[in-house]
Amino acid sequence: MYLWSLGAFMLVCVSVACAHTHHLHNAQKEREADGARSPRDHGHYADGEHNTEFDHEAILGSAKDAEEYDQLPSSEAKRRLEILLVKMDRNNDKQIDRKELHSWILRSFRMLSEEESAERMDEVDEDEDGYVTWSEYISETYGITEPDDQQLLEKEDQVEEQRLLREDRQLFNTADKNIDGRLDDQEFLAFTHPEEHPDMLPIVLQQTLDEKDINKDGVIDFQEYIGDKEESDGHEMITKREFVRKHKPKFEELDIDKSGVVERDEVGPLADRNTDIAEDEVDHLFGAADDDGDDSLSFLEILDHHDVFVGSEATDYGDHLHNLDRFEDEL
Repeated sequence: MYLWSLGAFMLVCVSVACAHTHHLHNAQKEREADGARSPRDHGHYADGEHNTEFDHEAILGSAKDAEEYDQLPSSEAKRRLEILLVKMDRNNDKQIDRKELHSWILRSFRMLSEEESAERMDEVDEDEDGYVTWSEYISETYGITEPDDQQLLEKEDQVEEQRLLREDRQLFNTADKNIDGRLDDQEFLAFTHPEEHPDMLPIVLQQTLDEKDINKDGVIDFQEYIGDKEESDGHEMITKREFVRKHKPKFEELDIDKSGVVERDEVGPLADRNTDIAEDEVDHLFGAADDDGDDSLSFLEILDHHDVFVGSEATDYGDHLHNLDRFEDEL
């Protein structure tokens, strides 16, 4: 009997757009090593277990802040977490419901994207002029020193990187709004996290369809949706039959016109992995902290489980709160 895991399903359903960011440093090597293909899927699970660092980043919206929290005593971590809870609590009832937590996590994901993109731009911007050219990007990412260098593409064992390079070029050109051949910080953010930018949606949807459409008939059938890979990564072990039964309804939700396949205009949810990942994170945090089982988290419950949410550990906390205020109107 084959064993399937929820983690395997998540990897199967990840979009090309989300795959883009994770291969930035070394596309093929990182994919083979981690198996993760989404900025938010990357690190979500570690050795089959839910990664506590991911939980902390999902609440704080900053990898740097999450690291700094680890140095705080428990009492200080709780004090600072309570400040965040007041901001998270949109209806001021001293309870955090699933919708409030989900919105907060999505906001944290956007903040993490900005942080990641800024760090990545520093690495790629070789001449430090505040812009990233295509030449700079492919040199740092793929080791190609000339834009027209075809050496990489001629290697039979580099088919995957050939695809990634082609898709990156499409995304780069789409993100380059003023068509000057280089990306400023905002354009680079759209390039590295296209799934979060409406202007990038057309190319994201097409690339998602192209990746999932194995038989190239222009649509995604159920087998293509779930993939044909039997694997187990150690968490939520289920049989193949259970796996299909569990996720068939999700496929049917995507198939709006009930044609039995997912067409291009129905691909959107596959390209937006952050929403699903945030929902999974909400389920995890509620499972860890909802002690009375009322499907709502009181401030006390969260503070009692502060190590799950933020650890006992942000030196630049004032800067973090300033960053949070910038997103206040987006909820």
